[in-house]
Amino acid sequence: MAAINVALIGQGFMGRTHSNAWSQVAKFFKPPLSPVLHTVFGQPEENPRVFADNWGWKNISTDWEQLVRSPDVGLVDVVTPNYMHAPVARAAIAAGKPVSCEKPIAGSLADAKAMADAARAAKVQTFVWFNYRRCPAVAFARELIKQGKIGRIYHVRASYLQDWAPESVPLLWRFDKKLAGSGAHGDLNAHIVDMTRFVTGEEITEIAGAIAETFIKERTVFSGVVNGGIVTKGAETATKGKVTVDDTVLFLARFSGGAVASFEAARQATGNQNRNGFEINGSKGSIKFNFERMNELEFYDATLPRAVQGWSTIMCTHGGDHPYVANWWPDAHLIGYEHTFVNQAYDILRVLAGEAPTVPIPDFEDAYQTQRVLEAALVSAEQHRPVKLDEVK
Repeated sequence: MAAINVALIGQGFMGRTHSNAWSQVAKFFKPPLSPVLHTVFGQPEENPRVFADNWGWKNISTDWEQLVRSPDVGLVDVVTPNYMHAPVARAAIAAGKPVSCEKPIAGSLADAKAMADAARAAKVQTFVWFNYRRCPAVAFARELIKQGKIGRIYHVRASYLQDWAPESVPLLWRFDKKLAGSGAHGDLNAHIVDMTRFVTGEEITEIAGAIAETFIKERTVFSGVVNGGIVTKGAETATKGKVTVDDTVLFLARFSGGAVASFEAARQATGNQNRNGFEINGSKGSIKFNFERMNELEFYDATLPRAVQGWSTIMCTHGGDHPYVANWWPDAHLIGYEHTFVNQAYDILRVLAGEAPTVPIPDFEDAYQTQRVLEAALVSAEQHRPVKLDEVK
């Protein structure tokens, strides 16, 4: 089997998930290329050697610009904070390297467009880690809709609710617009916009109205240990800094097939640890998904006699029936968050080898379309008016 050397740009929470994916994919799947954990980049103060030794990376680098140009590297995988996505990805594209990048694709719409334009001009393969597409239940929902099981789509309701950011959490990079680009909107709404575009097969054409709010205006300046960019220890308490991103963004939208939609992202939705999901109602039935029960898909078949209609819960871990799960465990032996990244690593390797992915992977152009939706919602919230997607480019 041919091998491909992977360079990981960044560490942290996403560095761990990607390292696990690249190290596990060839153990559970039979990809046409074998990934080699070649080099990980980290700032000197991050001690990349410790990360590399723990996760199996052969080499370390503290110079990402040199690393992305290295002739030894076959794929550049970007897991830095959002503001660094564009410079790293564009440098890798200029060096002719395929690039995979964490979401959102960039911290700003201008950067996202520049990344998509550069990839198109260079004819370089790109991938964005919207990993929830690779939950078997989400991929199966897409199949059911393509088969016409719920008929014409009328309503889409999507929300991504977390509660990890009460006032006690200090001023992490995720609360700084210069580093993150946006708050709950770019972090969470990005996922549900991508998921609903993916599952319905339709595009969002208009933001009918939006509202954004920052509840906690200041947070303690942080000095301590971050675990995954969320859990913290050892924070200072004497100095406060300004929060420059949103805590929550809600918006209404229209889809190209005529459906109306609502989207909601929040970081202080108390009692919701990672409630990421959607409900899609159609003329023949409905579908519901909640990532906190990620192995399940709820389906309502309105074509049955009224007396026996009702929500059914589908366990999406039948190896012969649902995407990806034939490579994991026996029926109803559940999979988890980390498996979605392994599934995507497999599909990236397939595409790099000229094969079709199990389900489509968003490239930079696709992710740019999601970024346009996010930008249109922010414009709508700021200007208090509907915004057509044609206005945002």
